This record gives sequence, C-alpha cells and structure tokens, in this order.
Amino acid sequence: MALSIESPGNATVSSPSQYLTFELGDEMFAVGTLNVREIIEYGPITSVPLLPPSIRGVINLRGAAVPVLDLGVRFRGERTVQTSRTCFVIIEVQASTLRKPVGIIVDAVSEVLEIAEQDIEPSLNFGTDVRADFLLGIGKLESGFVLLLDIGRVLSLEHVDALVNLESPQPSTA
Repeated sequence: MALSIESPGNATVSSPSQYLTFELGDEMFAVGTLNVREIIEYGPITSVPLLPPSIRGVINLRGAAVPVLDLGVRFRGERTVQTSRTCFVIIEVQASTLRKPVGIIVDAVSEVLEIAEQDIEPSLNFGTDVRADFLLGIGKLESGFVLLLDIGRVLSLEHVDALVNLESPQPSTA
C-alpha cells in the first residue's frame, strides 16, 4: 500500500494560508490546517512491538487504531513529557485511495493563524533541533517566528513503512 502526505509543499500562492500552531519544547511549530482532522486530549497509548522509537504506538479513536508519532523523539531524541496541556493532533495522510489518520503528540496547541506567503522565509539549518528539510519555511509573526513543518518529510520512509504495516492486515499462518 502506498502512503503519501498531502502538504502545501512549495506552493506559491499569494493569499494567506492557515496553520495550526503548537508548542514542542521551547519552539513553536505549525502545520497546514488542510492536513488537520482534529485535536484530542492526551490519553492512553498502546505500544506496538518493532516500531521505530518515534512511533509510540496506537490510540483508540472512536474504535479505530490510529498510530501516534512523538515529535519530541523524532526531532530531539527525547520523549514528550505529558502535562495537563499535552494533546494529540490528528492529521490525515493519503494511503492509496483512502485518507488515514495519524496522531502527533504536542506539548500544547496554540491557535490557528493565517500566514501570507511574503511572511514565510526559507528554512535555515541553524538555531533549531529540527532538520531544515523537515520545514516548509519559517513564518514571521508579530510575536516572533513559527517553524512550518512539512509533515510529508517528517514522516520519513521509515515511518511510512511502519504506518503502512500498522494499517495492513497481517496474513494468517493457521
């Protein structure tokens, strides 16, 4: 099963795009709202053996098993510590002809912002623990900057393979 991520990529649009902003450690990140399905309270995660360390397991979302990616592990090698504001942001990815939900753990969700193209600078390779190729760019805000994630790159081939395996039924050996 092929899995791809729909993201704004290198789109060149003149109208502002909407981004959901969230905190992870001391940094502010954002993902395009077109990728966001919902935000839910942090809850129990069921571990699944043999997954990459940044995929913490699955959660039960209205009866469906949804894989959960810990961005703290992915970016800094450190598990995200649960607080009263920690939550799951459920994003949708394209898997073959179906859209599948994937959760990301964040320290806290902030707000939805509109950021115009002229307020987005190319990503830089310094000053952050996040690889520059994980970023669409850096959004300039009145209060500072926000790192715009390219969720397709954050979910690398290693993660795509693990997520596909979670979604695929395993053959019976009986």
